Amino acid sequence: QMILMESGGDSVQAGGSLRLSCAASGFPGRPYCMAWFRQFPGKAREGVSFINWNGRSTYYTDSVKGRFTISRDNAKNTVYLQMNSLKPEDTAMYLCAAAWGNQVVFSEDDANYWGQGTQVTVSS
Repeated sequence: QMILMESGGDSVQAGGSLRLSCAASGFPGRPYCMAWFRQFPGKAREGVSFINWNGRSTYYTDSVKGRFTISRDNAKNTVYLQMNSLKPEDTAMYLCAAAWGNQVVFSEDDANYWGQGTQVTVSS
């Protein structure tokens, strides 16, 4: 059983930066990719950024390209999301997810584990 614990969410003004962290424990002994999703009130989760098992391949949704950077430190079992130039429309609950395999991108339905989420609020 893998456990994911997010941290780093906060309230910031537009143009500010935050770094989210997701610490993983309970390893499966097999490769897994990681992702950050976000959920807006009353809407489905949106895949924001994805990273493969060794950190060499990443993917970003169009709305965050050039502003967000995903990375992972396998020695620390942690994945990060550096968020710069934040906008009010980035306000959401950000959730960390893990999926078995060597792929980069995976759907919400294919995620094997989820964290509880961390709230990001950006004011104008």
